[in-house]
Amino acid sequence: MIPIKPISADVAAALDHSGPARVATTYLKPGALSLTALPPLSLYVHFPWCVKKCPYCDFNSHEATGGFPEDEYLSALRADLEMALPLIWGRKIYTIFIGGGTPSLLSAAGLDRLLSDIRTLLPLDGAVEITMEANPGTFEAEKFKSYRASGINRLSIGIQSFNSRHLDALGRIHNGDEAQRAVDIAASNFDNFNLDLMYALPSQTLDEARLDVQTAIAYAPPHLSLYHLTMEPNTVFAKYPPAVPDDDASADMQDMIEQETSAAGYQHYEVSAYAQPKRQARHNLNYWQFGDYLGIGAGAHTKLSFPHRVIRQARYKQPKSYMEQMRLGNPIQEEKEITRDELGFEFMLNAMRLVEGVEVNMFAERTGMPLNAVERALNEAEAKGLLYRDHKTIKPTVLGQRFLNDLQEMFLAD
Repeated sequence: MIPIKPISADVAAALDHSGPARVATTYLKPGALSLTALPPLSLYVHFPWCVKKCPYCDFNSHEATGGFPEDEYLSALRADLEMALPLIWGRKIYTIFIGGGTPSLLSAAGLDRLLSDIRTLLPLDGAVEITMEANPGTFEAEKFKSYRASGINRLSIGIQSFNSRHLDALGRIHNGDEAQRAVDIAASNFDNFNLDLMYALPSQTLDEARLDVQTAIAYAPPHLSLYHLTMEPNTVFAKYPPAVPDDDASADMQDMIEQETSAAGYQHYEVSAYAQPKRQARHNLNYWQFGDYLGIGAGAHTKLSFPHRVIRQARYKQPKSYMEQMRLGNPIQEEKEITRDELGFEFMLNAMRLVEGVEVNMFAERTGMPLNAVERALNEAEAKGLLYRDHKTIKPTVLGQRFLNDLQEMFLAD
């Protein structure tokens, strides 16, 4: 284990300005909401570097040309977490997600240092889920054994495809053989892992998409994420769009995915997520159920609840700027309190992604508002056949799942 360093003088000084007194005067003062309990709390850690920026990616990731400052960044993460502690005093962490970028670029010692710092500073649930994203192009068997020994108990592997031609079209740094080798290494070291795949890829046929899904299922991963390739703004693909399957072909692929995953015993529980029984991604479920999360690292986002308000924060995105601002004790670039008008939409934006929806009382618990705050939109969505509700549950219908954007937008008007 890496020895734990004491809090630096700079961080200690910054804590004087962001400690319990500021929390009391800023976040705990009376407000427009009334939450009877705080939701579960997760931790998100962002690692912003990749070997190569993929042309479809709109995440906060940057090519690690000539390497990256691992020690400096890990120190910034610890300082970031130390400064955020007054916002979450006494709250337990139920899930941790280390995302990116490509966190599997971290050395084994670096990952061990990160988890040691987290354990030192935060109370973790005894059954805490600790997920790390990994790129097949960065898999080294011994390093991943070390990751497991340090405490990572779930991997999320960015396979995207097992077809080398499609991987090349996506700008990935691995090929089909390396994808399969990565899954072999993951399965031999972790009993809980997710495989990320994409479909409707450039020039992909239905049979090729089916083979990708069948290959993934053959490894019996506890969890599958299956995403439709989209042309996100400000990406290379948005500027130079490749030829991709049309809407009818994409719909056929979606139908095939439903059939293949269902036949293999997977439950389709969220728009793009499929899981074996009781193997849903707990971290992602917390997002979709409008739980709380503290985000640390370059560009990380935070959503935290207090008795009378819910706030959002965003850290500085550029790694260099983030580390510079962290040294100054000010890593937060934006902070805002979510208004009553926004809360209903934000809750439903997440909750309606879940196939089985949410319990009715969760709305009041997580927003601090009565359900009738969105009554007009609920009635309208129900009348259009997009939503089902009874005294226990609110959930999208099959039609609502198909036209999810339309369903979600109905709550924006409230």
